[in-house]
Amino acid sequence: MYLQPSEQLESIGGGHRIIVSMDHTFNTDTVLLASYAMPKRGEQCAEFGTGCGMISLLWCSRSAPKAVYALEIQSQACSQAERSAALNGFTQMHVLEYDLRRLIQEPAKELPIPINLDLIACNPPYKPLGTGIQNPQKSKAASRHEIGCTLEQIAAAAARLLRWGGRFTCCLRPERMSEAFQIFSAAGLEPKKMRLVQHRLEKAPSLFLLETRRGGKPGLLVEPVLLLENSVGACSAEMRNIYGDYGEEQK
Repeated sequence: MYLQPSEQLESIGGGHRIIVSMDHTFNTDTVLLASYAMPKRGEQCAEFGTGCGMISLLWCSRSAPKAVYALEIQSQACSQAERSAALNGFTQMHVLEYDLRRLIQEPAKELPIPINLDLIACNPPYKPLGTGIQNPQKSKAASRHEIGCTLEQIAAAAARLLRWGGRFTCCLRPERMSEAFQIFSAAGLEPKKMRLVQHRLEKAPSLFLLETRRGGKPGLLVEPVLLLENSVGACSAEMRNIYGDYGEEQK
């Protein structure tokens, strides 16, 4: 195990570590989605656009999935995620350098991931291509704008891999809520559970977490708002619980 000059190790709690770099790292949204989409023991899961692998690594660290397939199109990010999995001994985590758009096109027998997964998570690009200011750094641009794939393609790929009743989870900005609901429903992924995220009670939501089910019946549960900070601007009790010992080890 070795680090490139631009890389460093960061704790993720539980005695486990992740390799991060300036190009491929993670943020609070990543930790929130990992917690919201935490797999059950023995489930087979996938993460689309794993980046440095944080969500898949947290799943392996905090739960006991049978298998986690971490897809990523960028070679350097794949390298980081693969080395992090090896560093922590997570043999159930399989990092695949793969364009998820191929999941829609390839025959089932040629796919690198089995059909009928229990759970898929994705922290997709927040902005459609052509909106907002695009980051000149390629890796950052790909994580924020739909350069590599669209939300429709993500939904189609997830619907193809999930078993009937399987869960697809994601996080997006509130301004894309109406669009996202339409896209997922059209793909056969019925929105079933949603939670808004706010920094403080007086602030507008900055994010929403969504769980859909393949073939689910209409009916959406809107959960209480998740507050990132308390009234004095410190980390809220629920956020401290989500961070767990990862948060403690960052102090």
